[in-house]
Amino acid sequence: MWDKVQETVKFLKQNEISNPEFGIVLGTGLGSLVDYIKIEKSIAYGEIPNFPVSTVAGHSGKLIYGLLGGKKVLAMQGRFHYYEGWTMQQATFAIRVMKYLGINNLIVSNASGGVNSNFSVGDVMLIKDHINLMPEHPLRGKNDERFGTRFVDMHEPYDLAFIAKFESIAKAKNSNIQKGVYLALQGPTFETPAEYKMVKILGADAVGMSTVPEVIVARHMKMKCLGISVITDLGIEGKPESVSHEEVQNAAKLAEKKISELVTAFISSF
Repeated sequence: MWDKVQETVKFLKQNEISNPEFGIVLGTGLGSLVDYIKIEKSIAYGEIPNFPVSTVAGHSGKLIYGLLGGKKVLAMQGRFHYYEGWTMQQATFAIRVMKYLGINNLIVSNASGGVNSNFSVGDVMLIKDHINLMPEHPLRGKNDERFGTRFVDMHEPYDLAFIAKFESIAKAKNSNIQKGVYLALQGPTFETPAEYKMVKILGADAVGMSTVPEVIVARHMKMKCLGISVITDLGIEGKPESVSHEEVQNAAKLAEKKISELVTAFISSF
């Protein structure tokens, strides 16, 4: 893993990607943040050594480098999911690459199903904590101390100062946002009514199929994280509704402009 990460970092540096301050993972339907980036370099995943290739509709599969809010950023336009068949190490490989390009601040976004009765489709939820129910762990196996310690402190997976700053920016813009706990399941099936009920009983406000492995790996390397979910469907008890990937993408688009403006303002505040 170490050698592969260094090979990929070397390739990207040779392609004039240097010293980005923020890494951004754009989830389902949230790729339009790229429109706010003054792009200096765009590289398809298939051209990058050791990178997997995204297979999910709505995930373009490009690494975007440029300026956002006056800061250099590196954005993944499409992520890698465990349910696609990648190992956890492959699914989180890009996060390790970001760290060794000099990135210490990570913003992750996703589309998720809400189980909080106060949520509505299209809401933006800041992730304050998560519950990991994935069947595999990205740090399982022999630990490489060059990346980080064997046992990772997860008392603050999502940086509290980042959350406070994002909330302050949203308030100043009169933009209503939610805050809650995100629970990660393997997927790719959407949850049954009983599973949605389980998610709520366990104390989560939203459920999805990504993000948590990326944050675990980021924290392994002491990166600070900000997590944002778009509530694209609801699993409210007693009100089961059908859902499709197309509907999730469409619902995510409802929040694209809001998220793009808030993230741009957040980054520019540093």
